[in-house]
Amino acid sequence: MSVPGAGHEIKSVVIAPVDGVPRPGVLLYTDIFQLTESTLRTARRLAASGFVVLVPEIYPRGELAGKALEFDDAGKAAGLSGAASMPTAAFDEDRVSALDYLAARPDVTDLFVTGFCIGGHLAFRGAFDSRVSATVCFYATGLQDGKLGADVADSLSRASDIQGRLLMIFGSADPHVPADARLQILSALYAAGHEHAELHVYAGGEHAFMRDIGARHDPELTDLALREAVSFFTGRS
Repeated sequence: MSVPGAGHEIKSVVIAPVDGVPRPGVLLYTDIFQLTESTLRTARRLAASGFVVLVPEIYPRGELAGKALEFDDAGKAAGLSGAASMPTAAFDEDRVSALDYLAARPDVTDLFVTGFCIGGHLAFRGAFDSRVSATVCFYATGLQDGKLGADVADSLSRASDIQGRLLMIFGSADPHVPADARLQILSALYAAGHEHAELHVYAGGEHAFMRDIGARHDPELTDLALREAVSFFTGRS
């Protein structure tokens, strides 16, 4: 399916329980590889926990539109190139389109956002929307230095724009978000008044430990992270 964007279509996948009961909607941002089966397996696990999950591609413009990339050097290079071609304003524009779509669905009650890697950064920016009541960012990259797309993103400096609840999960062995970067993120959140924001660091977790392809995958930490995300989204009920 496609979500209508501003002058373009955003290829997306919606996964939801089949009972049609109204439930929270989750906007799930992928990593740089877009709509891979690995990410969609995670989306299915979230949906099975009682959510309507929308997974849009993050590069709906240009040559990567509609493409899922391989987890190899060529795929990584293409994904990074796609990010470098997207100004922050374009990411934000697509976010509004995705949240508008979810909000208009009759089977969606609340709006949540989550994402992985660059998608974790996009999820953080998703929390700027006042309609979003809770956000979970998995190993979000680029928050500490503004690296997101074609320009320098102002994400961390806009932490005060977040009105909903926020959970951030990192691995301690993630070279993209080392200890000093995590400290910078937490300090900025506290300075913005988010003293109740949660930041969890999993000992030994590598970057992309939730991607179920490759040597960095940690099944136990993946299960833990998903349980914590579901618990957080549901208010730990």
